[in-house]
Amino acid sequence: MKSPIRVAVTGAAGQIGYAILFRLASGEVFGPDQPVILHLVEIPPVLKALDGVEMELDDCAFPTLAGVVKADSDHLEDGFGDCNFVICVGSVPRKKGMERGDLIKINGPIFTSTGKAIQSSAAKDVRVLVVGNPCNTNCLIAMNNAPDVPRDRWYAMTRLDQNRAVTQLAQKSGQTVGDVKNMTIWGNHSATQYPDFFHATINGKATPEVITDQAWLEGEFIETVQKRGAAVIAARGASSAASAANAALDSIKSIITPTAAGESFSAAVCSDGSYGVDEGLISSFPLTSDGSTWSIVQGIEHSEFAQAKFDATIAELRVERDTVKDLLS
Repeated sequence: MKSPIRVAVTGAAGQIGYAILFRLASGEVFGPDQPVILHLVEIPPVLKALDGVEMELDDCAFPTLAGVVKADSDHLEDGFGDCNFVICVGSVPRKKGMERGDLIKINGPIFTSTGKAIQSSAAKDVRVLVVGNPCNTNCLIAMNNAPDVPRDRWYAMTRLDQNRAVTQLAQKSGQTVGDVKNMTIWGNHSATQYPDFFHATINGKATPEVITDQAWLEGEFIETVQKRGAAVIAARGASSAASAANAALDSIKSIITPTAAGESFSAAVCSDGSYGVDEGLISSFPLTSDGSTWSIVQGIEHSEFAQAKFDATIAELRVERDTVKDLLS
């Protein structure tokens, strides 16, 4: 067996965190020969629940689980100590009557502290995935408060949007989800995101060649993906949990595994100026990985329709950045 790696999960007792932990511990993500030490981080009122989570992890007898560390969010340096991966699930959820800008301002200080703690105590090779919403801007805040951590180590999750879009295309075309490739989410994880059906393929063919209902693609498809989270809340009475956890783990697998030739995956990363996205914004792009770092797929051209969608989501990211500019050290 290899030396253990350390993986921190904030909000570890919540529904998403709970759904993540056991799959991390099982060896599914990092492999059956890679021991994992899990760092479970929670707010002080919820710490008691972590005792039960630890008991369940013990009772699973995972050969790859090499230990559990519990920490409260008031002592993030302990929670992130020597961690190779930090999965930031915990954040204040949006409540009825709350505007997106209000949520950004509430979560801002949380991710200021998160960034500072990652810089001061995480491993030198740490990689960070932000799941808690608004994840792009939360990631931006944390990244800017950890200036010594290379910017290519920071990710915000748009894989759930990618997975949702893939399923919609598969169901509409009568094909399997495995037949749908290169489904890119551009921009923000929000209702402005642009799911790029033009450059997705179904059985190797461009999506519009397989699904000829252009009105559906430009209308219902995009709207369904953009508003899927709200639809889940309306149906379930709670926000996406298992699917969000699954997408987080899909993201990590794509980050640490070399991307198959001709394929890509979606995640929000620190822009290098590609496609006219402001350098330093956390925006979703089509990515490839060599197993250690990512590259943005270049040379994609947008139609007038697509460019308008793209421009709208990037404009929203700029507004969010300006909202938290006082937190970007």
